[in-house]
Amino acid sequence: MKIAVEGCMHGDLDNVYSTLLHLEKAENTKIDLLICCGDFQAVRNENDLESVNVPYHYRSMNSFWKYYSGQEVAPVPTIFIGGNHEASNYLWELYYGGWAAPNVYFLGFAGIIKFGNIRIGGISGIYNPRHYYLGHYERPPYNNNDIRSVYHVREYDVYKLLQVKEQIDIFVSHDWPCGITDYGNWEQLLQQKPYFEKEIKERTLGSKAAAELLDKLKPPYWFSAHLHCKFPAIVQHGQGGPITKFLALDKCIRGRNFLQILEIESDSGPHEIEYDEEWLTITKKLNSLFPLTKKSMQFGAQQVDLLECRECVREKLRTRGCKPFDFVQTVPSYDPSQSNSKCFLGHCRNPQTESFLQLLELPYLLDGTVDAQGPIKSPTPLNSAGKNDHTLDYSDEYIDIDNVDEREDLVDED
Repeated sequence: MKIAVEGCMHGDLDNVYSTLLHLEKAENTKIDLLICCGDFQAVRNENDLESVNVPYHYRSMNSFWKYYSGQEVAPVPTIFIGGNHEASNYLWELYYGGWAAPNVYFLGFAGIIKFGNIRIGGISGIYNPRHYYLGHYERPPYNNNDIRSVYHVREYDVYKLLQVKEQIDIFVSHDWPCGITDYGNWEQLLQQKPYFEKEIKERTLGSKAAAELLDKLKPPYWFSAHLHCKFPAIVQHGQGGPITKFLALDKCIRGRNFLQILEIESDSGPHEIEYDEEWLTITKKLNSLFPLTKKSMQFGAQQVDLLECRECVREKLRTRGCKPFDFVQTVPSYDPSQSNSKCFLGHCRNPQTESFLQLLELPYLLDGTVDAQGPIKSPTPLNSAGKNDHTLDYSDEYIDIDNVDEREDLVDED
């Protein structure tokens, strides 16, 4: 099986797919799957841009909307995770994973799927210690604080992945595992990105959560993006232990190293994206712990008993089948021939998510923040002058963690 891995998409699906098609023709080969390592920017219309945390001069419709509307169809099955520049309102609809467009599958805030007999896992977002132990309290429409925290990794999603016991073949994160530079040529990296030196020395470059997952899961392959450069590393897990081949890739720009082809042994196919039995079991078992407030919670790494729950999930998949539920449009697609008309900016219930939860016999929890006292609270809209219970001070949030594009602009100007 030949798998193409791409760094930061930034909504430029047209260019990535045209590059793949050119590669197939030039080398007389066939790419079976495309994996994107975040900043995918699944922007369906102009309203979605209001949920993307990027400077205004970076806000653009790009080309995802063509695939969402059906005007174009992805020529290669595509799997992606979220980064820190996303249409967060749309990804929240698909928290558990699902089709963002026909043939384009979002892995969820955390998730594992199967493609043929290959298991692919991933974690969306980036690490920020301020929010790691909090729940998923942000709701669209996002205020000025929540739009900058909604994509921060939460311990709950990492805790779910730490329950995985079966081998994952490929794992994907947006930011790099903290300490990964120890296993590659970091001196050469600094020649390209000299402003990483302080973070490398202080061991703040990358995600502590991803490092924990790397140590626990030990996948043969791990891919990341975020820092807009190519960086390979090889991690030996203990003396004589398994090896993880790590590769970070650049963003989709001509002349940059944004694409890598991986050939991996697999069954003969045909290959389709399917649910993973172990992951559905973990999701069902731990959904009752799903944190939805700002209350700090710590899950640790304790393993839970999944045996009885797994038998239930296995029977449901045996009856229904393992293919994900069909793609459904939930909002109108962008139309370049018409001026933007503002529509509802709150949460939409995605039929895929509803069907997924019904399959696992789980309640729908994504459309409200359940406070400790019981009532559901609505967030203050973006740019509101008022404050609500969600308001935190992010005035000192690290630009070097969240906004690599801004940092590159500053370097270019110097």
